[in-house]
Order: sequence, then C-alpha cells, then structure tokens
Amino acid sequence: MSEKDRKRFENRIYLSSPTMHGEEQDFVKEAFDSNWVAPLGENVDRLEEEIASYMGIKYAAALTAGTAALHLAVKLAGVEEGDIVLCSDLTFAATVNPVSYEGGIQVFIDAERESWNMDPVALELALKKYQGRTKAVIVANLYGTPACLSEITRLCDNYGVTLIEDAAESLSATYKGKQTGTFGKYNCISFNGNKIITSSGGGMLLSDEKEAVEKARFWSTQARDSAPWYQHSELGYNYRMSNVVAGIGRGQLRHLEEHKKKKKEIYERYRVGLTGLPVEMNPYLSCSEPNFWLSCITVKRDVAEGTSREWRQVAPETIRLELERYNVESRPIWKPMHLQPVYADRDFVCAAGEDVGRDIFERGLCLPSDIKMTREEQNAVIEIIRSLFL
Repeated sequence: MSEKDRKRFENRIYLSSPTMHGEEQDFVKEAFDSNWVAPLGENVDRLEEEIASYMGIKYAAALTAGTAALHLAVKLAGVEEGDIVLCSDLTFAATVNPVSYEGGIQVFIDAERESWNMDPVALELALKKYQGRTKAVIVANLYGTPACLSEITRLCDNYGVTLIEDAAESLSATYKGKQTGTFGKYNCISFNGNKIITSSGGGMLLSDEKEAVEKARFWSTQARDSAPWYQHSELGYNYRMSNVVAGIGRGQLRHLEEHKKKKKEIYERYRVGLTGLPVEMNPYLSCSEPNFWLSCITVKRDVAEGTSREWRQVAPETIRLELERYNVESRPIWKPMHLQPVYADRDFVCAAGEDVGRDIFERGLCLPSDIKMTREEQNAVIEIIRSLFL
C-alpha cells in the first residue's frame, strides 16, 4: 500500500476499548426496576457466584476496582509498616501501590524473557536475601500472559510466604489447564474499561478461604460493626461494587470466551502479518493459554538503535508516532517499577545482572488489540508498520 493509498482512519482504532452486546442493559434494567442501584443487590451476588464458578474458586467479593482488591489482599496477607513484599517489576503501578497503602516496602523482581513475567530465579534470590522479612509475593500476569506460576507457587510455599496473584489483565487465561486468578492465597481481577470484559469499572477479590473473603467484604463496607448504630472497631473503606456496575459485568461475562477468541485471532494476524520483520511478538509459555488481551512487539535492538546493517532504524516510538498519524492508538510497554521516580529508593533483584524488564520496555510497543477492529483495519495497521521497515 503506497503512502497516497493510506488514509487516516475516520474512526479511531483503539488499543482496547469496551465492547457491549445488549444483555448488559437487561441486567442493569433489573437493578433499576427493583430500585437496587446502590452497592449490593442481586447483580452483585450473582456476579460473585458466576465468576467464582467460571474460575473454579470458592469465594469472591465484588469491589470498586482491581486496585481495591489488591489493597484488601495486601491487608489480608498481614502486611504492616516495614514489611517486605516482593513484587513483579514489569507491570502497571496498581499492582504494587497497595503495598505502600499499608506501609510495606516493595522489592521489585525482574522479568524473564519467556513470558515477560516475574523471573522465578530472581524471586528465589530475593527470598533468600530477605528471608524472615518477606510477608508476601505479588505476581502479575502481564498483558494476559500467565507467569511461571508453578515455580512461583512452590517458592512461596517453601519460604512460607503468602502469594497474591494479580490477574487483572489475565481473566480467562489458563496455566497448565487451570484458570489464572486461582493460584494465590488471595487473587485479584479487574473489570476496568480496557480489560477483556468490563463492568465500566470494578474488580474482584477471590480466594478459597471463606473467612478471608468475608473479612474483605467487611472492610469494603466501611468496617461497620454489627450494631444498631454506626460503630467501627477497625479502619474500613468504601470499596463495594455497585449493583448497576455488577449488572454490566454479568452481561459481559456471557461473552468472555468470545472476546478471548477474537483477541487470539488479532494476535495471530499480527504474528503472521509481521513475519520477516526484525520484530518479535510478546511470548508465552507452552504450558499456558493467554487471553491475548494485548498484542505487543519488541524491535530488535540494533534496528531500534540504528546500528543494523540490514535494516533502517525503526524505534518503538517511531512506530507509535506513525500509527498516531493515522489515528491509531498504540502504547509503550509498561515502564518497570524500579525505573519509576516514586520507587527510586526500592531494591531491584535480577538474575545474572541482566535487567530484562528495562530491555523489553525500551524495545517494546503494545499494538491496537480492540476486538471491534475489523480484519481490513488490522491489515492496514500491519501495512503501516511494515512500510516503516521496508
């Protein structure tokens, strides 16, 4: 496709936007008809049951955000002032910020190249280094791709440390046939607007421990004691999900597998369409099935830096700006937490002295992965990318 043939998309091609189907309105109407539009109600109860059943876990608490779920998971793990929490480094800040809410100290664990997730080798180094001081491990499944969950679970068990699984991006992804969001003692998912399904916002805490989930519900409703007056013996939060929001989530859940299928088709079209270029798709473990929430690429370093003898210089930012010129949204890979100014004083542990997360960040780009993007639109996006290299 020549420059003159390529036109700016009239309707923006998004990275990942909500896709509504209609059933959502039916459940929301039920909330209005029954006048249960505030927190709690039939939709909240049913969404908790339906998600728990889908994922194969016993209990769930529907909350205002995945971040709220992570915060309560950190509290349930008993994190207090000065406690060490070992966290995925290559992730969004919401994964690790709740540690600070409770006064804990994050130690960031580098990624491994096989899945871009927490490196078990680096994790074990950190567990040894902070043995006796580590209260919890928080592992994130980046861009819907499962981490090395068997190894990470084993290490947490061996060192007697609580595992919190941040499955905010990986709902419906599986590892060795088991749903992500079920490997930790406490697990968190997100229904944010850009996720594989959405309730416009919201998230959920999941666990096989009934008492833990009941405690989370208690905290999430301002920790109100059982008394006829407003009495509070603990600090609480306004974290409970709205019955209207839960209705949207119930309608979306009916299309989760459909969304996952379309996300995988997008990933495969990029993989085939970009073959032959000096780029690589975001990888995943052979024992896992991602939900392919976001399709990403990394550009070979010599090409990104302009030292290749075979290819012209094309950096991830070059691609991002060119796509933006055509009204197409793309986004840099998450900037690792140990490079964030707010966490400049935190320790960072990597294996063999190699900063894998920084390398992926510097060479990586998230491509538009919206399931409303047509095949023709995606082919045009691929052509725009290819034209930069050829």
